[in-house]
Amino acid sequence: MRLLRPDPAAGLLGLRAMKTMASVSGQLGPVQRAIMAAAQKVILKLDADIDALPPITPSELASGFPTSELREQFVNGMLVVALADGVPSREMVAKVEEFAEALGVETPAVTDLRRLAEHQMLIFKLDFLRRSQVADIMKNQLAQKGPLSLAKSVLTMRGLMEDPALAARYRAWETLPSDTLGHSLISFYRKNGFSLPGERKGFPEAGLYHDLCHVLGDYGTDPEGEVQVAAFTAGFKETRPFYVVLFAVLIFSTGVNMRPSNEDFTTTGVLGKPGMAERMFAALERGAQVNLDLSDKWDYWAYAELPLAEARRQLNIVPKG
Repeated sequence: MRLLRPDPAAGLLGLRAMKTMASVSGQLGPVQRAIMAAAQKVILKLDADIDALPPITPSELASGFPTSELREQFVNGMLVVALADGVPSREMVAKVEEFAEALGVETPAVTDLRRLAEHQMLIFKLDFLRRSQVADIMKNQLAQKGPLSLAKSVLTMRGLMEDPALAARYRAWETLPSDTLGHSLISFYRKNGFSLPGERKGFPEAGLYHDLCHVLGDYGTDPEGEVQVAAFTAGFKETRPFYVVLFAVLIFSTGVNMRPSNEDFTTTGVLGKPGMAERMFAALERGAQVNLDLSDKWDYWAYAELPLAEARRQLNIVPKG
């Protein structure tokens, strides 16, 4: 996925719509303001006074906003802004729905937003997760390894069993030269106290690309790092990329636990930290330059013995700005 840029006139209309939606229940929240400021700087290249922006109706936006996939990108951005400062109000969700309808954009994520605002948590999580990267990981695990491996990986992730033979294959990467991708990943696991595939609470092999993105992209495991990895992943992911960003925003800015495991490491307001929203957009643009969809059955074994710098070069992972 790549960030599309509207012309200045359309960009200004979009900013007005974002503010109209985000302030429908009162004052514009600080996190929402930070995202809007980052969007106008990084994406829109505008220098508008957000406080002075007048409201806009859905029909006004639609009449001056380009058709095509840019409209879908805008609605996805509106979802991020709506979720950035906590669970949105029903009035805010209704405004998102009005703008999406006027733009002719239909996405199940808007329906899920409504369920969240109405605190229908079970159906919200079930529907969201079945469209998210979590479901993609399980589908790929089944396709690549078969039903028995899928069952074992779920039990292992839950800490109910282990697979010593599988874990040993990954531990062998520790004997690789220290500058290789494989050794760097093991060092990443040891530093953070994470479990390898096959170890209790280890992630399924089909989801290992997430941790490899931490290493390849040089992103941390704190909330700020996780949001950047999610944006980086959305940049190269070809199927429902924005769900990856929404997944991270829900956990680290909205404060809703979306993890499939028992751990709850939620927090709120991360996107309001100075420069964080800009770093999120930068990670998205960086991920868009990667020449493979690393989330879709990527053969990372072919890269494990490469020097980390060479693996980045082959995958076209450019240095962080």
